[in-house]
Amino acid sequence: MKIAQKLLNSVRPHFKEGGRFEKLHPAFDALETFLFVPGHTTSQGVHVRDAIDLKRTMFTVIVALVPTLLFGMWNVGYQHHLAYGMEASLVDNFLFGFWKVLPIIIVSYAVGLGVEFIFAIVRNHQVSEGYLVTGLLIPLTMPVTIPLWMVALGAIFCTVLGKEIFGGTGMNFMNPALLARAFMFFAFPAYMSGDIWTDLSPEAGHALVDAYSGATNLVTFDANFTKLPSAADMFWGFEQGSIGETSAFACLIGALILIGTGIGSWQIIVSCVVGVLVMGVFLNALAPADMPTHAMHTPAYYHLLMGGFAFGAVYMATDPVSAAQTETGKWIYGLLIGMFTVILRVFNPAYPEGVMLSILLMNVFASLIDHLVVEQHIKNRKKRA
Repeated sequence: MKIAQKLLNSVRPHFKEGGRFEKLHPAFDALETFLFVPGHTTSQGVHVRDAIDLKRTMFTVIVALVPTLLFGMWNVGYQHHLAYGMEASLVDNFLFGFWKVLPIIIVSYAVGLGVEFIFAIVRNHQVSEGYLVTGLLIPLTMPVTIPLWMVALGAIFCTVLGKEIFGGTGMNFMNPALLARAFMFFAFPAYMSGDIWTDLSPEAGHALVDAYSGATNLVTFDANFTKLPSAADMFWGFEQGSIGETSAFACLIGALILIGTGIGSWQIIVSCVVGVLVMGVFLNALAPADMPTHAMHTPAYYHLLMGGFAFGAVYMATDPVSAAQTETGKWIYGLLIGMFTVILRVFNPAYPEGVMLSILLMNVFASLIDHLVVEQHIKNRKKRA
């Protein structure tokens, strides 16, 4: 690291005011502060002495995302070979998925960070660190068959309209990665939902895939919940779905990392789970007896394993910028996300992935929830006084 520090010190004058690359200073600053803790303090507002800054916080989230990424790569290969009735080793499955997922990640980071750098240079401010996480979240919420130009469009949409237009990281009131997912879902629904996503190699025949083809479990459960995969398969993630969302187990590992490091709110994660279970049990009690396959009969805990709920609750709902900030507000925020997720899944089959819309909806109301909680605290303190 000393060699890297000396190299950065030697070229720093070229990026300062009056240097040859003065306009590229935001890019240089982004690289330097990513590799090393900044050597300056804030000039106004609150001063906090801490070894961790925003870049290191984002890096911790990326580490927590690694289990879902690695499993997602393996599952892409597994589902591909399973569709064609081919035997493949763990390494073969992973390598196949790796080469399919890597271009999506590269495009997401290249386009999104490119937009970030352009805004930083034009506005002459530091590069926002938020896209370090957003750039990985976007690919993990996409099917592996998504065209790369759509990934680029989603990255531009969420960076410009989801964050930069409000002032950058810390100013956005909705999760940028979820905005990209919502934009892609409504703009290109045929690519984002419905049939299972198995990569079709041009050199292979399509007969097996046609016979194997079906719907994702979120579509299946609406038609007949008894046709869902086993709870074990959904927990481990041996199913079709978006790259990083199928394995609840991988998300659980990520949750432990986020909670253990203090980066993610355990209150939000737990309350999301409680909200799903409460609404699931409530709908089970109201389920029509003469329709035994109706979605309302779906066991409550199945909603924890289906689709992207685990991924959304762990990585999306806990976004410190767009989530509720007060302790009581976090419980209310998470409970409502869990409850709305089940309601949307059961009663609105047009949008089976209810967790996406639930989190975005609660992002909008997070500030109001915090405001009401604070006002209630003020009233209680006045009564005690």
